[in-house]
Amino acid sequence: MAISPADCDVSILILAHNKADYTQRTLNALFLSALRPFHVVLVDNGSTDHTPQVYSDFEARAAKEDIAVSRMKLDENTGVSIGRNRARGLMTGRYWVSMDNDILVRTRSWLEMLRATLQEYPKAGIVGPKLVYPLPPHDIQNAGCEVTKGGQVVYRGRGAARTDPQFNSLRECQTLISATWMMRADVAQQVGLLDEQFTPIQFEDIDYCYRIREAGFTCLYQPTVEMYHFENVTTGRTAGVNYPYYTVKNGLRFKQKWRHRFSQENGPDDKDWSWATIPTVTLDDVPKELPLL
Repeated sequence: MAISPADCDVSILILAHNKADYTQRTLNALFLSALRPFHVVLVDNGSTDHTPQVYSDFEARAAKEDIAVSRMKLDENTGVSIGRNRARGLMTGRYWVSMDNDILVRTRSWLEMLRATLQEYPKAGIVGPKLVYPLPPHDIQNAGCEVTKGGQVVYRGRGAARTDPQFNSLRECQTLISATWMMRADVAQQVGLLDEQFTPIQFEDIDYCYRIREAGFTCLYQPTVEMYHFENVTTGRTAGVNYPYYTVKNGLRFKQKWRHRFSQENGPDDKDWSWATIPTVTLDDVPKELPLL
């Protein structure tokens, strides 16, 4: 008998606009997850490639592996905030995961461990894992985020060794990125939808973390969970979307909205902030099998 979404404690939302080969790799990696059952919500955000077939293939296999699947098709690319907002009604679990279509499972028990963190810390609204690059030595891509006094978002640990002690302890963060994170559903329902002012891309997740914190909850970084991330596939390599323009535009919107808060926090000074340059990684660069934890 097929698993129903109502039987699942965790719902995972994956939004894809084209890039079907990345999406296929992401979905295949989900079968490496130790938890069963769980629920996956697949949103086709106006794709024109073979994304629908990738979704159908996953759904057929998932039915045999105690994974429930719900699907939504949008006629055009609505962007991240609108696409995820429209799909929220399909999320049935007590714990909601947002996951980009360029993420691969590294820690097999990632769902159980993120859920356990939220259960252990009742004031936590969101928890994010350590994101690492899918090429050896699997350096850190993101270990949570800091926001400078001037409103620049800093990826903690970007380019550092994944074993670096300063990025290997549980800690509160000013903000996280939604490439992979887990939320308590009750907190998400209290805080509400993503702010669609940040359409189509960029800063919707940073803003949401500040809203979570404004509501009295915390954002946690959990380094014992690691996930592979190609970086910027979901948003930065989309035809017809001016990624640099929206990064600047929505960055300014974020600063205007939250300056009263980040300017008073203990974020780094702007003069101490720099963005490490990391070579772009594509599917062709990455082995078919990656180390698991």
